[in-house]
Amino acid sequence: MPRTKSNFGCIIGCMLWAVLPSTSRAQAFVFEHGQMGTLFRIQIIADDSTRAAAAAKAAFELLDSLNLIMSDYRSDSELNRLSATAGSGQRVAVSPTLWEVLQQAQEISKLTDGAFDVSIGALTQLWRRGVRQKELPDPQRLKAALAATGYCYIRLYPKERKVKLTRKGMKLDLGGIAKGYANAQMQQVLRQYGFRKTLIEGGGDLLAGDAPDGTNGWRVMLGSDTVSLQGSALATSGDDFRFIEIGGQRYSHIINPRTGTGVTHRTRVSVMCSNAALADALSSAFSVIGESKSRRYAPRLQRKYDFALVWHLNW
Repeated sequence: MPRTKSNFGCIIGCMLWAVLPSTSRAQAFVFEHGQMGTLFRIQIIADDSTRAAAAAKAAFELLDSLNLIMSDYRSDSELNRLSATAGSGQRVAVSPTLWEVLQQAQEISKLTDGAFDVSIGALTQLWRRGVRQKELPDPQRLKAALAATGYCYIRLYPKERKVKLTRKGMKLDLGGIAKGYANAQMQQVLRQYGFRKTLIEGGGDLLAGDAPDGTNGWRVMLGSDTVSLQGSALATSGDDFRFIEIGGQRYSHIINPRTGTGVTHRTRVSVMCSNAALADALSSAFSVIGESKSRRYAPRLQRKYDFALVWHLNW
C-alpha cells in the first residue's frame, strides 16, 4: 500500500499521510520548493509521475512570480515599490494580484478591529533586527514605527485599482496572508493540469483538495488530535518555532499591531475554512487577540465567513 509521510518541522509541526487502496495504481508524489522564507510542499495523487512533476513545476513557477509581487524582503518587489511611496500622496496603480490580496487584508483588518494589519512592516523590520541582535527594539524607534502603522492609513480606490499609503514611513508586510493566498493560487494550477487530489503546505499553512481514493480526507495530526481535510484549508499560528526570549520573557514572531510588540501569551490557534488566505489571516489575528477575546470575536466573524476555530493550550 503506497504511503508517504512527512514531518514538517515548521509552525504546526504536524504529520500528514495519504492512505490509498492496495488495488489503486495511483501514488502520492511529493515535490518541495523553498520560497517566501519557508518550504512549500505539494503532494499529488497521480498515476503518472511525469505529469505530476510538470504540474508541480508550473505551480512553483507561479509561486516564484507571486514572491516577486508580495515579498517585503526584495527591494524590487511590487509591494516594496508601493511602500516606497508612503506619505507622498501618490495613488499607485497595482497589479490584479496585489490588489486582490490588499482588498482581502483590509476587509479582515476591519472585521478584527486591526488585530490583523498588513501595515506593520516597519515594526516587523525592528523585530527582525531584534532577533538578530538578541535584544528588544529601541523604544524610540518602536514608537516611530507604531506611528507609521495602521490599516486605516491604507486607502484603496477600486475604480482605478490604485492604492495610497498616507503615512510617511509605512511599510507593508503580507506575511500573515501571502502563504495562504499562494497555496490557493497553486491549487488552481494543479487543477488546470487535471489533479484534484492534492495537498499543499507552505510554512505550516495547509490546503487540501479532494480526498485520496478510499479515504474521507487527508489525515492531519495536529498536536494530539487528528483531522481529515478535504476541500479546506488549515492554518495554525503560535510561537512554536519562531520566537525570541529576552529577560525571561518569550516573544512570538507574531506582532500585535496595537502595541508593536511580539505576542507573549503561550497559546496556539488553528483556523479551518475553505478560503486559504482567510485561514492564514484569521489565525494570525486570533493569535494577537488571545483566546478569551477571540471567542467573543469569532461569532461575529462567522456570520460572514464559515470557519472553525481550535485553540491548543498548555503545550
